[in-house]
Amino acid sequence: MSIVTVQLGQCGNQIGHEVFNTICGDVHGTHGLCSKKENESYHDACKERFFSEDESEVPVARAVLVDMEPKVISQTLSTAARSGSWKYNDRSHFCQKQGSGNNWANGYSVHGPRHKEVIMNLVQKEAEKCDRLGGFFTIMSMAGGTGSGLGAFVTQCLRDTFPSSFILNHVIWPYGTGEVIVQNYNSVLTLSHLYQSSDALLVHENDVIHKICAQRMNIKQISFRDVNQVIAHQLGSVFQPTYTAGGGSHYSRNPLGDLMESLVPHPEFKMLGLRNIPQMPENSLAYSTFHWPGLIKHLRQMLIANAKMEEGIDWQVRLPHLSSSVPSTHSINKPLHFNTSIANLVVLRGKDVHSIDIGSFQDPSLYACWLNPQEAFNAWKTPRAFNKYEKSTSLVSNSQFLLKPLDNVVGKAWNMFASKAYVHQYTKFGIEEEDFLDSFTALEQVISSYTNL
Repeated sequence: MSIVTVQLGQCGNQIGHEVFNTICGDVHGTHGLCSKKENESYHDACKERFFSEDESEVPVARAVLVDMEPKVISQTLSTAARSGSWKYNDRSHFCQKQGSGNNWANGYSVHGPRHKEVIMNLVQKEAEKCDRLGGFFTIMSMAGGTGSGLGAFVTQCLRDTFPSSFILNHVIWPYGTGEVIVQNYNSVLTLSHLYQSSDALLVHENDVIHKICAQRMNIKQISFRDVNQVIAHQLGSVFQPTYTAGGGSHYSRNPLGDLMESLVPHPEFKMLGLRNIPQMPENSLAYSTFHWPGLIKHLRQMLIANAKMEEGIDWQVRLPHLSSSVPSTHSINKPLHFNTSIANLVVLRGKDVHSIDIGSFQDPSLYACWLNPQEAFNAWKTPRAFNKYEKSTSLVSNSQFLLKPLDNVVGKAWNMFASKAYVHQYTKFGIEEEDFLDSFTALEQVISSYTNL
């Protein structure tokens, strides 16, 4: 099944380009450990998911690019075309001459309805090119105006137009130190609306990725492209083809459906986080050796201690014994003893992948007490290495990982709202105070649900 990617705003378009670049580079990379048949099967499954082909036989990304300003889209289209290995359809993009001014309401209430027909026509055309449509993958930021406001509106339109298709929103969490004065308003409005329309939200935090660039990739002057390439590597590590069950003989044909089935057992819990190890500079790979037991041990402790990267894992955090009395609720203002999960998916890629012991991820203590660990945990595998890493593993987790950042964003936005700061900038575009209150209520419920796991 094919995935149509919808790239929204500057952030969404720049990340989307890096995702397709990473995927294409991985497909055409050298993988001597796999048979020719294995590599061909992998290539075909990847192409079906992410690319179509035109007369030139150059892979064409299954994507729609949307921004209210033309500059980034123009750069994205030309950079992809110059690569020679893939390109975008030069008729699958939409832009205007005027941005959204970092105002969520402008993107959602003005640009969205005004340009709905042309944007959805582009999406419809891209969907019709798929022999089998598996769903939509939207990429957007929460902090600005176009990506967040227009992105929330487009997601709602996707749900209305394709009610039976899966929708996964990839959302970039803004830097905590602040990019935009109203980013907390934009974040609250975005998350509350996406929670109604999408099947799941896959979140990357800018602060975390920045740390990975500095501490794991050893980058001295970190650019947006460096950050986006790390995000793209992590996304590719999950979305590239795998066998979803016990060794299988065919690569999964329904990536979004399999992801939702594995990770979203209840509509109240839609927040997904992603961790990937190892991550290091390419010039260090030749001098590094990785062993599966060590990788699995580190990944499991990252989950337990809610560590977002290999560096600085707190090994003192321990799971409780089931016989001990563990409070059913945690105060949001106190550090959580451990990170309770709803569901976990481990993706394993590389040499000797079918001999790995991953039973430690089925420990009942990892999960909410009302879940069966055998059903809450899934593993996907392929012997084919990913992106030059001989062995690598990723964890997609539906857990309490985002509780603290979410509570902080809601708290900051509420403090601003209580003093009516900048509210007039939203009301002039049709977002009333009631809309803010509804959004706060919706996210307080999300916080409460995850807190009480």
